[in-house]
Amino acid sequence: MSKKSEQYEMITDTEALNAACEQLHQSSFVTVDTEFLRESTFWAKLCLIQIASPQAAFIIDPLADGLNLDRFFHLMEDESVMKVFHAARQDVEIFVHLNGTVPKPLFDSQIAAMVCGYGDQISYDQLVRRTTGNSVDKTSQFTDWSRRPLSDAQLTYALSDVTHLRDVYMSLVDNLQEQTREHWVAEEMAVLTNVETYRSHPENAWKRLKMRVKKPRQLAVLKSVAEWREQEAQKRNVPRNRVIKDDGIYEIALQQPRTTERLGQLRTIPRGFQRSSAGQDILKAVELAFEIDDKDLPKIPKPRTPPDHAGAATELLKVLLKMIAEHHGVASRIIATVDDLEKIAADDKADVPALKGWRMELFGEKAIAIKNGELALALSGNRVTSVGVNDLQVAAE
Repeated sequence: MSKKSEQYEMITDTEALNAACEQLHQSSFVTVDTEFLRESTFWAKLCLIQIASPQAAFIIDPLADGLNLDRFFHLMEDESVMKVFHAARQDVEIFVHLNGTVPKPLFDSQIAAMVCGYGDQISYDQLVRRTTGNSVDKTSQFTDWSRRPLSDAQLTYALSDVTHLRDVYMSLVDNLQEQTREHWVAEEMAVLTNVETYRSHPENAWKRLKMRVKKPRQLAVLKSVAEWREQEAQKRNVPRNRVIKDDGIYEIALQQPRTTERLGQLRTIPRGFQRSSAGQDILKAVELAFEIDDKDLPKIPKPRTPPDHAGAATELLKVLLKMIAEHHGVASRIIATVDDLEKIAADDKADVPALKGWRMELFGEKAIAIKNGELALALSGNRVTSVGVNDLQVAAE
């Protein structure tokens, strides 16, 4: 069934926003969502903020002339008020870019749902349906949120992203308390509330690219040009490929042009680009790579080669993971990834989340025990169970 239409206040001026935030400061929690665009920009363009407490709901128009969001960000920093999001990372990234701070404390209903056994990265509408029985009208999901005026359908859709979330939040909290898993979610929130999670590091931009180079000098050029592109895209607030496409960076790394003429001869470089200021900046980036002494050149990353029999060990750990996830009603993805399993198969002390905190207690200890021959997997009817090796030996005797 659909939830009946709810009253809300549309906020387009600072005085109204300040009054709303004063009211929201009195709540134990608020639900928050945003609508934004980023197709033509590097940084997401914030177009709408939706926020609700158990008693009231507001839609804030950040594009309204003269609207000052300072009191809203002050609310986001109020540690006496829980901030509830669904799939929080992109929303929080916007707030960090605009204000430099992360909302705290924070509760991500998508992560909590994984802990409660609702599957891997469940969508908002599915979670609403399964926890409350309500349905979300998604017909306005893919619209231009920067255009004004917004339609009633758009506003109704936007509001539903926070009004349903109140009931979802309370349902999940009850579930977590019943299973005493609140600290599981708290560990995950430590990552989302760390401002470093959202920091941009242009010097690491090359890691977004596929490794198509095979020589250290080529990698040095790739890193230098990728870093320049990242800084340029941020400065101009345009998508990376508007500055120069990935293929252009690969070709520059391979051909290493050091003159305007050589740069202009590359097939991936648009005609005339080599004479632009961006073209000259690229040549400077190439020169910076050539200033690196041979002995200091970056090493080509080597593909991780698993040790002998690690493949079989990984497959066994996958079965263990599935068994534990099903037994405890938890999404397997939040316990361990395939990459985690491969690293554990190669190293008992691998630096992976699956061997830390609640995951270690739930899964990691058993994973290490299986690797060391102290635990075995067996079928009991149609279910996989774990059995101590000593128990098997006693049974055999």
